[in-house]
Amino acid sequence: MVRPTHAVVDLDGLTANYRAIGRYLAASGESPPRIIAVIKANAYGHGAVQIARALEQADLGEADLPLILACADIEEGVELRRAGVNVSILVFGALSVSDVAGIFDYHLTPTVSSPSAAKVLGEAAAARSTCLGVHLKIDTGMNRFGFRYDNLRETLPAVLDSNYLSVEAVYTHFATAECEEDALFLSQLERFEQVRAAASMLGLSDVWWHAANSAALLCNRRTWYDAVRPGLLLYGVAPPPLETDLDLHPVMSLRSRVVSVKGMRRGESAGYGARFVASRPMQIAVIPAGYADGLDLRLGGRGSVLVCGARAPIVTVAMDSTTIDVTDVSVIPGDDVVVLGEQRNERIGACDIAQVIGTRPHEVLCRVGTRIKRTYKLAQTDP
Repeated sequence: MVRPTHAVVDLDGLTANYRAIGRYLAASGESPPRIIAVIKANAYGHGAVQIARALEQADLGEADLPLILACADIEEGVELRRAGVNVSILVFGALSVSDVAGIFDYHLTPTVSSPSAAKVLGEAAAARSTCLGVHLKIDTGMNRFGFRYDNLRETLPAVLDSNYLSVEAVYTHFATAECEEDALFLSQLERFEQVRAAASMLGLSDVWWHAANSAALLCNRRTWYDAVRPGLLLYGVAPPPLETDLDLHPVMSLRSRVVSVKGMRRGESAGYGARFVASRPMQIAVIPAGYADGLDLRLGGRGSVLVCGARAPIVTVAMDSTTIDVTDVSVIPGDDVVVLGEQRNERIGACDIAQVIGTRPHEVLCRVGTRIKRTYKLAQTDP
């Protein structure tokens, strides 16, 4: 059975986005970078296994580039391998306190972002009499994970001198790539360039480089290097405030149905805490989706849904239900409701919702709850 509130994930749209990114990279006229498809956090809420399989099978045509997948931690990588995914999988996360056996058992590529992580991975590789290929992360200003860009002469030797670790790639992560002229972005880019220029002296040779997330991919080709790491773009969303000419297709829609319609008199309240008070006689409808399903409480009094091809303001959001104002729309129980996606000529996108509640579209997508069933749509198997 499918609950009234469910998500539809358009795998054709996903592969179309992937191909569009590939064509965009290939059109540079130079040797195009390869694509590291970011599918961490359950593929931004879309379903990591299904997204990985679709990307693995996608054909980029003339823009064909070797695919790598990227996840947040070992457990995410293991899930993909157990599902039969065979392409290379990069693990972004910090591993110094992790059980790293899965790296070896499931042939994952870890990130070394600290001396302690190098020590743990090196000892595990030595115990298995193997040399482990790794990516090295440089902290150029995000101040989260990575070796400090200005302390590499002291911290890198222990990594590079290991007989059991082989650095295959070096990368960094931008904090403010959405604005090409941002001072921190320009500083991070310059610092990474300084590391690249000093690579030989630091002992880094025969490595490849990557830095560009979706935003950097769009706004600065200097960041492309040998690989790019699109996440949000794969799912059909350009990171705000950026816009793009890429032909992107939003991959996820979130749908529900009206389960109740009733009247409210002027002065009556609705919802917990009686935060909403009707200023006029109203008709309200209830949909069986709430903050347990990923709808933010802040949408109450600010956001809208689509019903009967019109926008209906959200009145209140509770754990399992949301109340909407349908005074100006004629609805009955059973009518389709779109929380995220399009209906007739109207659309509500992840960026629209994010702007209303003051967050990022990444969060809007990732917060679609685990009890929401995902239906995967292909051209040959339309639901």
